[in-house]
Amino acid sequence: MSDPSLPVAPYLYLSVILFAIGAAGVLIRRNAIVVFMCIELMLNACNLALVTFARQWGDAAGHVYVMIVMAVAAAEVAVGLAIIIAVFRQRGAINLDELRDMSG
Repeated sequence: MSDPSLPVAPYLYLSVILFAIGAAGVLIRRNAIVVFMCIELMLNACNLALVTFARQWGDAAGHVYVMIVMAVAAAEVAVGLAIIIAVFRQRGAINLDELRDMSG
């Protein structure tokens, strides 16, 4: 059951803009924390598109996928930040260019 009164285009435009900003941040920035924030921005852009289509088509599967993506994102942040903190304590930097050589 679709909802014809829901304008889909603005939400999808916002989703594309957020995803593009996140992708540009991942490709351009070298700070590990900023890269993680940009990855989260990209995941949220995908979530916005999933919710928009789920609402438009009247299907609950999109909402279920959003919950799965949010759970994966939370786990990714927890593990990623733990790794970043461990590397910072060992090396004193979180610049990704300086962390290319991960040998002991």
